[in-house]
Amino acid sequence: MQLHHSKHHAAYVNNLYIAEAKYAEALAKGDVTAQVSLQPALKFNGCGHINHTIFWTNLSPNGGGESQGELLETIKRDFGSFEKFKEKVTTTSVAVQGSRWGWLGYNKESNRLQVAACANQD
Repeated sequence: MQLHHSKHHAAYVNNLYIAEAKYAEALAKGDVTAQVSLQPALKFNGCGHINHTIFWTNLSPNGGGESQGELLETIKRDFGSFEKFKEKVTTTSVAVQGSRWGWLGYNKESNRLQVAACANQD
C-alpha cells in the first residue's frame, strides 16, 4: 500500500498539478484549443486523485467482512444476500479495463442500491 500511495496516487496528484498549471496558462492566454485539449488530463488525474482519496479514507485495520445494520438489510433486500452483492461488485468492477473501480450508490428513481462502474476514473 505504501508503494501504491507514494507512486501510483502521487502520479495522479503530480499530473493533476501539471495539467492545472497548463490550464491556467491557457485560460490567461484565451487559448480555447489548449483548454479543450487539457480536459482529458484534468478529468483522468483529478478523478484518479479523488477516487484514491476515498479509497485511503475507507481503509481500516479492523475493516472488511459483512456489512451490518440497516446497510446489510438494504443490501439483502436489493441484491438477495451479501454474497450476491459481493459477486455483483466483483463482476461489475472486473469488467472495467484498467482502473476497476466499482461503486455502490443509491438510485433515487428506483429507491434501491445500485452497483456501477465507469471507465478509467470517470
